[in-house]
Amino acid sequence: MFLPLGDEPNPRGAPVVTYGLIGVNVAVYCFVTLPLSAVRPDFDDPRVLEYVQLFARYLSRMSLDDFLQQISAYDLVVFRFGYRPAEPELTALFTSMFLHGGLMHLAGNMLFLWIYGDNVEHRLGPVRFLLAYLATGLAATLVHSVLDARSVVPVVGASGAISGVLGYYFIWFPRNRVRLLVMFPLMHIFYAPARLVLGIYLIVQNLFPFLASRGIEEGGGVAYGAHIGGFLAGLGSAWWAERRGVRVGPQEYRRAPAGVAADSVAAAREKIAHLMSGGRYDEAADAYFRVPSELSRRALAADDSITLSNWLANHGHPGAALVVYQRHLRDYPLGPYAAEAHLGAGLVQLHAQRQPAAAYQHLVAVFDCDPHPETAQHARAALADIASRQKFRVGSES
Repeated sequence: MFLPLGDEPNPRGAPVVTYGLIGVNVAVYCFVTLPLSAVRPDFDDPRVLEYVQLFARYLSRMSLDDFLQQISAYDLVVFRFGYRPAEPELTALFTSMFLHGGLMHLAGNMLFLWIYGDNVEHRLGPVRFLLAYLATGLAATLVHSVLDARSVVPVVGASGAISGVLGYYFIWFPRNRVRLLVMFPLMHIFYAPARLVLGIYLIVQNLFPFLASRGIEEGGGVAYGAHIGGFLAGLGSAWWAERRGVRVGPQEYRRAPAGVAADSVAAAREKIAHLMSGGRYDEAADAYFRVPSELSRRALAADDSITLSNWLANHGHPGAALVVYQRHLRDYPLGPYAAEAHLGAGLVQLHAQRQPAAAYQHLVAVFDCDPHPETAQHARAALADIASRQKFRVGSES
């Protein structure tokens, strides 16, 4: 059993949507869940009869009087605003995300959102993050609905949407470190790579229980399918965005269409090399980005790729430079100048795009590529810069 306590690096500033979502969920719990859980329902309310009729199969385990004694006014709220796969309602897809079954359910979800949400929000921006949160939450509920289509038990909680956030995090911040509190056999704290922690969350805490619960009525009360569906939705969205960033040319070089036919790609490569040999880098970049992205693999030799991307980074084209660095790593992942490409990409993301957590992934990867001492020195300096920019440190390793 382990509990995440924090992650690093984490960006400075307030992630307003993350904090806002936490605030809304806590407010709903304090002003709806908590007070109504202690209130008996009005038994003249027709929803009580509907509730009892739907859950009549459970009456074989207890008397009707005992069953009625356990119903609270909040149970009817969950029944009305939770999502029931057997009787789907559009509004319930949204309202169910902000209801929770109890304090521990709420606390666990909000802890995960607090730890992982800020980096994803910083990468996406507030509006896109909110849309991604809601979209993956919808996807999670719909996956659960497909897997348990006949279920009348309402699904509530932010777990599906938060699992979507974890899917984004898994793709974009694999080298981040998560501080974990391990509770068994002895309580202690250690660090683990984010991708390992989130892999355990997906496979051990959700996929295995999901498979084990197949055929068991209501799956033990946990919508594992929703967690898996939300995670995969976030994973797929982040992967697509990452791939699109490499495939699509930078804005400043998206001029009038002038694509290169497949049979003339070789000629384009010769032209680019000729322009670069003459120091005409802006023209070379223009020619390079006119090559269709699907035909751009190894359109530049490894040394030319680094030379062009460095020139772009130093001459006011950071977006274009990042694309070339990323394509270099696509074309020569373990080949020559991989360390320099990681360093260049990290510096662009750190200084030009102000994305320290994204930059961290590249800067740490420099040391996996047997870097030149000078390259390693620049990477260490940039990592120290990121450490100084952190909103807070999660602690020091012993």
